[in-house]
Amino acid sequence: MIQSVLVANRAEIASRVFRTCRDLGISTVAVHSDPDASLPYVHEADAAVRLPGATPAETYLRGDLVVKAALAAGADAVHPGYGFLSESADFAQAVVDAGLTWIGPPPAAIEAMASKTRAKQLMAAAGVPLLAPVDPAKATAADLPLLLKAAAGGGGRGMRVVRELRDLPGELEAASAEARSAFGDGEVFAEPYVERGRHVEVQIMADAHGTVWALGTRDCSLQRRHQKVIEEAPAPGLPEALRTRLRTAAVAAARAVSYRGAGTVEFLVDAQGRAYFLEMNTRLQVEHPVTEAVFGVDLVALQLQVAEGAALPTEPPEPKGHAVEARLYAEDPAGGWTPQTGVLHRLDVPGVRLDRGYGDGDTIGVHYDAMLAKAVVHAPTRAAAVRTLARALERARIHGPKTNRDLLVRSLRHPDFTSGRVDTGFYDRHLAALTEPRGGEAHAALAAALADAAGRTSRFGGGWRNLPSQPQTKRYGDHEIRYRLTREGLAADGFPDVRLEAAEPGRVRLEVDGVARDFRVARYGDQVYVDTATGSYALTAHPRFTDPSDLVAPGSLLAPMPGVVVRVADGLAEGARVTAGQPLIWLEAMKMTHPITAPASGTLTALHAAPGRQVEVGALLAVVQDASEAQEDQPS
Repeated sequence: MIQSVLVANRAEIASRVFRTCRDLGISTVAVHSDPDASLPYVHEADAAVRLPGATPAETYLRGDLVVKAALAAGADAVHPGYGFLSESADFAQAVVDAGLTWIGPPPAAIEAMASKTRAKQLMAAAGVPLLAPVDPAKATAADLPLLLKAAAGGGGRGMRVVRELRDLPGELEAASAEARSAFGDGEVFAEPYVERGRHVEVQIMADAHGTVWALGTRDCSLQRRHQKVIEEAPAPGLPEALRTRLRTAAVAAARAVSYRGAGTVEFLVDAQGRAYFLEMNTRLQVEHPVTEAVFGVDLVALQLQVAEGAALPTEPPEPKGHAVEARLYAEDPAGGWTPQTGVLHRLDVPGVRLDRGYGDGDTIGVHYDAMLAKAVVHAPTRAAAVRTLARALERARIHGPKTNRDLLVRSLRHPDFTSGRVDTGFYDRHLAALTEPRGGEAHAALAAALADAAGRTSRFGGGWRNLPSQPQTKRYGDHEIRYRLTREGLAADGFPDVRLEAAEPGRVRLEVDGVARDFRVARYGDQVYVDTATGSYALTAHPRFTDPSDLVAPGSLLAPMPGVVVRVADGLAEGARVTAGQPLIWLEAMKMTHPITAPASGTLTALHAAPGRQVEVGALLAVVQDASEAQEDQPS
């Protein structure tokens, strides 16, 4: 019997495993890097061991340190979570060799599936359908588009779509570098890229006694940068015959490697309903909660029981209802999905299962994945689950770095999604519309100004009637609010049909065009967050600092996030000619590589970036003098 579990991971998945361990009476051990020392999962554990350093390579990818931590803390088992070392056969073997119980598949099964190229060969022998690989060195225009994938990992890292042969060498290099950074292995392979395909997967649970469960299907087609955003179970709109083929193929894949524990077999389903094996993830998936909800099981508890040698019932439970999960990321979808950093002041999503990795007041750093939490809803029907999740996210209070919350709400309500017409190209087609600025910010700014005034006058008795009656001016971002209170009520420039009903420091009630609405206001320094029943707004009050972009020359390339310069374009030097959109510099942040492109065609007049350099947000990386500006500088 397992008595103490060390989770070789961090944040949300560590907290998730600890929750089940507590329910089962198992003590817990956390490991943490220096930046993660204050995160909730560290304090939820019964014991914690520091892994000195900040980057994954220094900490969570150091299997030797993790095993040493388990032995030092008295753990008798290790759960890998997902990511990091979760699919490392060497790490699994090191855990076993140390006399610890490995809560995962046998090292030989991990090894068999660890390389996507070897896994495909194995699946072909087992009769599982798959896409034919393409040798990048021999690729022709007829093979396009191609999908480049890291052989040793997943999560979208090391993955690229190539549509032009001339881009292939550069994309191969970039994909290999990203894969090497994320997984310690730069091997990359290529296969045909299926346009408008669906990403459908089957959850597997197997024991050591010959029983293999195929726990239905999940659809994970809504992805950005080849990383999943919204997942659901069961996958909607699949013919029953196809569901049967997918489950049969998944079981065959598991049996082919004598699998044990939780795993996921992933498939690509094309527009004609043909399914192809993509890969097998020999671990728990981020999206496992939707399967748990539909089948009424605890997959982590089942992992623990199988690791202890228990036998599964011959048949899995019957599925009920529908579940949808949305991943809440600290990122800017409209700005190239760039990750965001800073303090998460508040995260409250009532009415849903919220698996979160960060608590209020925690800092979102640059070294790890940008996912803050997962919101999950289970309901009798798909329509009910989707509607409930969208509404919960809409009403959530999220104060801190910019997130993808608005994108999630709009995605869940998009006609293509609500009707089940989903595929991996969803955001390629709809991103512009889904990220259009939302109206109502001016009313939010007015509410913020009135709440601020109420806070300053509350010591005289509170209430909106004590707001100053002299003309007042406040500026929030691009909105300059001018108002005063008269005997007739609120008089605000540009708001002729707005009536003030109540104002307190944290709440303002306005009647707009005859409809009364509440505005909840929270302020953290210069940042103001206004939450309404139909959305939220982040505003900056009275900026005390000049925008860095106002202080630099035109054509300056500023770091959009904190990160490390991992690459500079070959031959790039001052005086070089560049073209608009040309990638010049690559930053690594939150385990992803982000290209910085030339804002216009012209001449590179300054280069401050160098590989290995750590930069903060707003740091000047380079300057490109626009070709038209250069022409104007020439004597007439």
